[in-house]
Amino acid sequence: MAADPSSTGRADLDLEKGGYEVNSDLETAKTIVSEPGPEPAVGHGATAGESEGAGQEDSANENKDGPDPNIVTWDGPDDPLNPMNWTMRKKWSNIAVLSFLTLLTPLGSSMFAPGIPDILAEFHDTSSVTATFILSVYILGFAFGPLVMAPMSEMYGRSLLYNIGNVFFTIFSICTALSNSIGMMMAFRFLMGVFGSVPLTIGSGSIADMMPVEMRGRAMAAWALGPLLGPCIGPVAGGYMIQAIGWRWVYYLLTIVAGVITVFTFFTLKESYAPVILERKAARLRKETGNQQLRSQFATSTGAAAEKFKAAIVRPLKLLFFAPIVTLMALYVAITYGILYLLFSTFDLVYPRYYGFNEGQSGLVFIPSAIGMGLGIVIFGSMSDRLVKRHLQGGERHRPEIRLTPWFTLPAGITLPIGLFLYGWTIQYHVHWIVPMLGVVIFAFGLMGVMMCVQNYLLDVYPRAAASVTAALTVLRSLMGALLPLCAIDMYSALQMGWGNSLLGFLSLGLVPIPLFFYIFGARLVKKFEVKL
Repeated sequence: MAADPSSTGRADLDLEKGGYEVNSDLETAKTIVSEPGPEPAVGHGATAGESEGAGQEDSANENKDGPDPNIVTWDGPDDPLNPMNWTMRKKWSNIAVLSFLTLLTPLGSSMFAPGIPDILAEFHDTSSVTATFILSVYILGFAFGPLVMAPMSEMYGRSLLYNIGNVFFTIFSICTALSNSIGMMMAFRFLMGVFGSVPLTIGSGSIADMMPVEMRGRAMAAWALGPLLGPCIGPVAGGYMIQAIGWRWVYYLLTIVAGVITVFTFFTLKESYAPVILERKAARLRKETGNQQLRSQFATSTGAAAEKFKAAIVRPLKLLFFAPIVTLMALYVAITYGILYLLFSTFDLVYPRYYGFNEGQSGLVFIPSAIGMGLGIVIFGSMSDRLVKRHLQGGERHRPEIRLTPWFTLPAGITLPIGLFLYGWTIQYHVHWIVPMLGVVIFAFGLMGVMMCVQNYLLDVYPRAAASVTAALTVLRSLMGALLPLCAIDMYSALQMGWGNSLLGFLSLGLVPIPLFFYIFGARLVKKFEVKL
């Protein structure tokens, strides 16, 4: 039943009961609720329950003659079909599968990095730009893939997109392994990135589908292990593998693992997107009852699939360009993520040149970034949930700005320049190799804090458009991750390691106030620049 829109405690109740409007009075297969009105603009404070139920509330006020008997929704607040009502075991099992997927696809971005000199030698290419772009072109695929994958997941569901992405990622992995030229390898690496972007794009949406707001931080931390640790741990194994059996076996290994997980996820990964689940339920009831008027409570349009897809595909771009809160937060994440990949591009040059590391040892230099990110995930993920729980237990209504509490976000931002200064100057003065690695640990720790704060905050603001807002973040982040390393050689040649990393440090320091700005003014800005989704 639609609740009073003015109720301040409703969001917490909705999140506990499933995040969507429900009717606890009816137990039949076809639950009757009021007919939804036009799809609302999703704005500030639209928690999972409020954003999904806003259309029903408005129409309940307008429809004075009673509920529409042709609307299909959940069978009460405890409907087991509702992903919010899944058992914790089922939820965490799905999140574990998603975490593995998000670990696998980023491995392809950097696992072969220690073998770049061998690849250039095999294909008779000596360009430093080519060497960098071989690594970056995969991330470029991460930038373009989300623009299609996110809207498709909001039309056809999450599980279908995961399965499609897995199949094509496997196919293009083996194509890359069989490449006989630089151009062929770059083309297939780009396509690997496009289809490998699926779990990175819609994984956070799946988590928002299943988890209440006070548990979302831990779930996001588990899911974020993959996309952040994958590029770090991949070169560790890849370095010794390339040294022993050649760079092509990196892709053969990815093909084998991806093929196995493709079969596994086909049978284990369950659909979690509520509108798709209810649309399937409505279709089943139409077939069983013969009543062709039955429709899902979220079916707000009867337009053609092409029209719906056109509207959906521009949603991430609308958020990115017309919602300042998304634009600036995405810029913050993009620059810090680009700096991370710029550092990655220097590892294979710095440590062999300054410290005499071989291919296998060069792969090990990625371990410090994995350590820093692991620490950041554990600490910031748990702290984020504790902040939310403390406010809810105090009887307060959840506000997305809680995720940006200054004592939480400012230290995370400040550690970024500290880590960069330490990394750059200790290398320039040939300090023992463990010290610049410590700088990488500090930088990666802060990066994890920034990304956790931003991602959780934006999911709380736009829960109904979780996949689209993640796509907006991923597009800008991946573009920066792909393009910023291209300037690394020239920048370090002109400024050397000390001032080159100091420049990056000052840039990241200038971004630190952005979360503080939205902590203070975020609510007003979201209302002022409301985006119709």
